[in-house]
Amino acid sequence: MAIQEIKTHHYKDIFELSIVDFKKACTVHNPDKIDTYSIFWIADGEGTYHIDFKKYDFNGNIIFFLSPGQVFSVESEAIKKAYKLSFKQDFYCVETHDKAIACNGMLFNNIYETPYVTPNATQTKKLEFIIQSIIEEINTESTAQYDMLQSLLKQFIIASVRIKNQSLPPNHLKDETKLFKDFSVLVEKYHKQFHSVTNYAERLGVSPKSLAKHFQKIGTQTPSDLIKEKLLLEAKRALRYTDTTVKEIAYELGFNDPAYFSRFFTKAAQKTPLQFRKEQ
Repeated sequence: MAIQEIKTHHYKDIFELSIVDFKKACTVHNPDKIDTYSIFWIADGEGTYHIDFKKYDFNGNIIFFLSPGQVFSVESEAIKKAYKLSFKQDFYCVETHDKAIACNGMLFNNIYETPYVTPNATQTKKLEFIIQSIIEEINTESTAQYDMLQSLLKQFIIASVRIKNQSLPPNHLKDETKLFKDFSVLVEKYHKQFHSVTNYAERLGVSPKSLAKHFQKIGTQTPSDLIKEKLLLEAKRALRYTDTTVKEIAYELGFNDPAYFSRFFTKAAQKTPLQFRKEQ
């Protein structure tokens, strides 16, 4: 990435804040696979990012939330100010804190869209205050520094969840949407083991038919289609960014028959696995 300057503030090897000053424009062709939870805050700028085979054009103030395993690349950007927060699960576990914060499946580990928020002026001031507090805390070795930094990161995430909630339709807190979020988290965790809607419905305590009706109410895809979408995404990641054979990918994703996997992929992607791999 063509960058003028990066100021990075580390806390051990588990939490990091970077302040990035980009050149007027740059292009990155080689994608990076995200290996930590990462928050990209473009405070002032415009550009085009590619995340997990989807294109995101932006102009203005926007914050992206990425989870380990996602693939990120830059097509173009003209950015004046940006921040990047990176943290390992050992420092802040989104699953453990999810009951109180509700970020898992909303900001992180959202398997059907790359979550982003667009803060207004008032929200931006609050987030910038948290960023400055993080910088000061990292550069001041004090008692309970770990706890203080974790608390500041938690504040940033909570503020972002609130911004996200404000952008959702009025019915987003209904049971149907909660069920969708819970389903998404389960698919993220078990997609290599379970390909049947019944497996997930049982774990959610509902019937497959009831699960489908809930999803229909909020206007999303069927549970079956969402499971297939996750499997297709993981297959694309493996084909594009690893040297793993098609047969090995099939077995890793829980397909007992590699030939069936190839038919599944070809039907969904409109090209064979090998054709998709050659396009990189």
